[in-house]
Amino acid sequence: MPLRARATINLAAIERNVTRLRSELSSRTAFCAVVKADGYGHGATMAARAAQSAGAGWLAVATAEEAAALRRDGISGRLLVMGALSASELEVALRAQADIVAWDDRFLADVSAAIGREPSLGPARVHVKLDTGMGRLGTRLPERARELAERAAAGGAGLTVAGAMTHLATADEEDREFMTLQLARFAAFVAELREAVPGIVVHAANSAATLREPASHHDLVRCGIAIYGGDPANRDPADHGLEPAMALDSYVAAVRWTRPGESAGYGRRFTAGEETWLATLPIGYGDGVRRAFTNNCDVLIGGHRHPLVGTVSMDNITVDLGPESRVEPGTPAVLIGRDGGERQTAEELARRIGTINYEIICGITARVPREYHRDGVELADASSTGPA
Repeated sequence: MPLRARATINLAAIERNVTRLRSELSSRTAFCAVVKADGYGHGATMAARAAQSAGAGWLAVATAEEAAALRRDGISGRLLVMGALSASELEVALRAQADIVAWDDRFLADVSAAIGREPSLGPARVHVKLDTGMGRLGTRLPERARELAERAAAGGAGLTVAGAMTHLATADEEDREFMTLQLARFAAFVAELREAVPGIVVHAANSAATLREPASHHDLVRCGIAIYGGDPANRDPADHGLEPAMALDSYVAAVRWTRPGESAGYGRRFTAGEETWLATLPIGYGDGVRRAFTNNCDVLIGGHRHPLVGTVSMDNITVDLGPESRVEPGTPAVLIGRDGGERQTAEELARRIGTINYEIICGITARVPREYHRDGVELADASSTGPA
C-alpha cells in the first residue's frame, strides 16, 4: 500500500538548479546555498550535499543548531549562520566552526567573552551586516558598520572579519527602484570598507537578485528558494529554467457515492448539488495541507485535476471525482508535482491562498516522510521520517 503522505525529493533537480544559478555568475563570484529551515522542508543535509556536489562553496543557515546539525551529519566547508544569536547559541555556532553575523558592540563583546572562556572557539569569523533597507537586523549606519569591521579585523580577543553583507527587501518585485537604492547604499559602504579591510567577502544577492541583477553579485550570492526549484517571484519556475525538487503525494483511501444534499467534512462546507463520487485522502493540515485550501485547491488523480471539496481536516481531505469516475481506492493522488500531463506547483497553491511558495514547502510537516531519489532512481539509504 502507498504511504498516507509522502514528500519525494529529487536531488538531481537541486544539483541542476545550482548549476543553472551559477551560470549567472562570473568566475570570481562564489555560490552559497541556503539550507535553513531544514533545507526549506527538503532536508538540510541532503540538500547541502546536493548543492555542494554542484559547486556550492558555502552553506548558510539561520540558527546555531542548524549549523551544528549539519556538522554532526558530516557536512564540511564554509558555513554561515545568518540569524541573531544569544550568548549560548553563539558558542554552539562557534563550535560548529561557522561564520557569524555582527552589527553591534554587545555581540562582539559576547564573542570575545566566549573565546576568553574557551580559546579553542576562536578565531571567530565575523560578517558585518549593514541594514540598507530591510529594516530587520543590521546597523543602518555605514560608519558604525565600518567601525565594527575594523575592530574585528584587528584580531583582538580571537576575532577576525570575514565579510560584509546586506539583505535585499524587494529583489523579487517588478519595481527595481528600492533594490537599486539598497545596492547603491551598499556599494558606497563596501568601496570604503575594502580599503580599510582588504580581503573581505562581500555579499548581498538572494535568489531573485542572482537571477535579475548582476550588480548584486559581488563576491558571493546566497540562494535559497531557487535551489529547490522555486520561483522567487512566485510565478512559474520554468520561466527561469528551474526544476521543483519536491513532490507531495497521498492516495485515495476511500471512494463514496454521494447524492444531492449530502455533505462532506466539518461544518458541511461542501454539499453535493448532484450525484458524484467523493474520494477521501489521508492527508491534512497536520501534514501541511493548509486549512485555507478548503474548497480552494485541486488534486491530481489519474492524470486529471479534481477539486478539493469540504473542510481540510487535520488528517484527511475530500476530493470531488465527478459522477463518471472510475477511480479506485489505492490510486495515487498528487498535491505538488506532476501526474500525467497535469502539473501543480507550490507557486500555484500559494497564489490560491495569498501566500508564497516558501511557506508552502516549508510548511510540509515532520510527520510526512521524505524520500530521496535522483531522476527517479531511489536512494535506498536516503530517507527520513521528516525534518529533524
